[in-house]
Amino acid sequence: MPHLRIPNVRSPFGGSLIGKTFVTRPIFQETIELLGKHTEVRSNPDDRVLSKSELIRNLADVDGAITLVTDTVDREILESARQLKVVANFGVGFNNVDVDSASSLGIAVTNTPGVLTETTADLAWSLLMSAARRIPEADRFVRAGRFKAWGPQMLLGQDVFGKTLGLIGLGRIGQAVARRARGFDMRTLFYDPELVPESTIEALGVRRATLDEIYREADFISLHVPLLPETKHLLNDRTFALMKKTCVVVNTSRGPVVDEKALVRALKDGRIAAAGLDVFEREPQIEADFFDLDNVVLAPHIGSASTETRLRMSMMTAENLLAVLNGNRPPNLVNPDVWERRRR
Repeated sequence: MPHLRIPNVRSPFGGSLIGKTFVTRPIFQETIELLGKHTEVRSNPDDRVLSKSELIRNLADVDGAITLVTDTVDREILESARQLKVVANFGVGFNNVDVDSASSLGIAVTNTPGVLTETTADLAWSLLMSAARRIPEADRFVRAGRFKAWGPQMLLGQDVFGKTLGLIGLGRIGQAVARRARGFDMRTLFYDPELVPESTIEALGVRRATLDEIYREADFISLHVPLLPETKHLLNDRTFALMKKTCVVVNTSRGPVVDEKALVRALKDGRIAAAGLDVFEREPQIEADFFDLDNVVLAPHIGSASTETRLRMSMMTAENLLAVLNGNRPPNLVNPDVWERRRR
């Protein structure tokens, strides 16, 4: 595979370059230029996911790697990269990297949290509104030349204002969604196994509930949880059966949190009204039955896809990587035990 080679300049960290970097997919030119000031940079010029053998070959002699959440970085890849000091993952999630193996091998793993909070909350609301008011379906209706006259029962959707919103997960993004719900005068319930300060609950105007209470009472359910063994297929046949027939489900977290075959059954059978999905169980593969359903809105993992946010994420990956190569603790370290061992 050909590499995109970036001209280097002398590093301000001490006059010479501080290592070699490989970037697995095309990212912002500003980030490549920053890396090129301090490291020798190689980059995959093709906008595609590299195979395992390609990752092994390209990481064999580098000190740092910028990976995307679409790259599966397992123990075999990490063990083969004998010089590797840091995997800087482009994204909040890092379940694509074998963090335990990285830690055992002394490799720092970083992510890009915080910066995409508001953008992803915007997208969650876009999906919620689109599904509730059947906007994509209405767009197809107009484009197909089917709009002949206004009709009192044409493309009836659901009101959002004043309804009940159920948030599963009240981390950064869940809180941002809750703030927006106040503008719609919604009653907002949340479930989170982690301790949420009472001051946060009061400021957001939300109420703690059990999962089953949310399933039964919410008009809209929005998922904001990490992918863990206990969250896989959190939404399934049993939980869909508990929901209102008018419920709209939105997922901008991780695809496997929802059992997609169960969701298809719920949408087809009218057990729930609609869904809005930005992530998928076997991404980028999409459950084929979704394409035949008008009551599901599909987006290609664009939760953070604004120019401002993606550029900041890109620059954060470089800042994390360069910190490690310069001997400093990176700002967004997900396996701090590695750093503690280095200090001993």
